[in-house]
Amino acid sequence: MGSHVEILEKLRGALQPQGFEVHPFQVGWYNGVLEPVFHLSYPPDTLAFVVLSAPAMFEKSFKPFLAQQKLQSLQDPIDQCVSHYMTLAQERFSSHRIDVIYDYELHPNRRPKALMQTAAHVSGAAYYYQRKDVESDPWGGKKMFGVCIHPRFGGWFAIRAVLVFADVQAPGLEQTRPIDCVPSREDRISLLENFNCNWRDGRYRDVLPAEEKYSAEQTLYFATPPAERLKLLELWGQIHPIPPC
Repeated sequence: MGSHVEILEKLRGALQPQGFEVHPFQVGWYNGVLEPVFHLSYPPDTLAFVVLSAPAMFEKSFKPFLAQQKLQSLQDPIDQCVSHYMTLAQERFSSHRIDVIYDYELHPNRRPKALMQTAAHVSGAAYYYQRKDVESDPWGGKKMFGVCIHPRFGGWFAIRAVLVFADVQAPGLEQTRPIDCVPSREDRISLLENFNCNWRDGRYRDVLPAEEKYSAEQTLYFATPPAERLKLLELWGQIHPIPPC
């Protein structure tokens, strides 16, 4: 069995050219900051990875995927694309047991199978800004959801999956702390208010100057309601409608 360093290098070799980022963590770091109901059922030093899609994923993975694959009409095209590349990555580790948890997967009681933003934070991939990160917050009894910010991409990225190498323990893995890239109270208030109240306009994504952003085409795609995205892809000529029988 490979060391966590070898596994990380191999996994990044499979996914980085496709516009994904991969960050390792121990399951115990994740479980250690959550209520037991959200815990992942593995030993604490089990090796896991969080997978993010960078802005480049749209051109490097999604468009080639659309050109080569038959879409299943009942599943979101991006989800199908991510699943395709996670499967290809898994095939490089045939001797390992890898459990893949996707961002959209829920238990029967509708609880997420993994809290992706927490995984991103404990891995050091992105800082998960929450209400508790704002001193003397101004929101009273209002519910405020947290949001992850990437040090290079700001809010222009997505957390797609957690890969658990169930048969690999990594007691020597050192934890990387996420970069606190929104340090001021005022900016944190603005970030959380924009995310919770104006998320459709995407302003929260520009909380810091991003090295890369979504293209206009990609921004439009993600702003389009999921039920209408297939029509948009047909309009762009990225896919062709299935003729009626």
